[in-house]
Amino acid sequence: MRPTLPLIVLALVILSPTALASSTEVSFSHPDTYSDARLYRDYGRGADDFVLKDLKAHIEKLGKRYLQPGQTLKVDILDIDLAGQYEPWRVNFQGVRFMREVTWPRIKLHYSLEQDGRVLVSRDATVIDQSYLQHGNYYFSNDRLRYEKTMLDDWFRWNIGPKYKTVSY
Repeated sequence: MRPTLPLIVLALVILSPTALASSTEVSFSHPDTYSDARLYRDYGRGADDFVLKDLKAHIEKLGKRYLQPGQTLKVDILDIDLAGQYEPWRVNFQGVRFMREVTWPRIKLHYSLEQDGRVLVSRDATVIDQSYLQHGNYYFSNDRLRYEKTMLDDWFRWNIGPKYKTVSY
């Protein structure tokens, strides 16, 4: 009977990192109908592949930062409206998004947060940043999704991050 105990301990050590790992799953529902997810002046609804890939990578990175061991976050993006807008009357600035106080970024999504297979939260959310021009931004000015990333950073910190932090002295 004694030899099986080391095997059990070894199995637990080998399996524990995968059992305790967190994961983030991101999907996009009907990106061809998104309000404004294009980085290039292309009239009509829809999304550029770059926008979807970059936002997916960013959400997965935030999941790694904020999820606790054993948690799974599933995010389904329902609509994207990027910060700013193209102004058709500005012929010499066809590739420029003009940032105004009324053209804030907005992402509609459905998310569910699970802990060890048990659903903790499942709801729709509209993530917006109406004051995106009034506060600092951590991303370089050449990052074309810097306002959306800052908005998602804040949303993750407020909604997904740990609710109670322990302070040690």
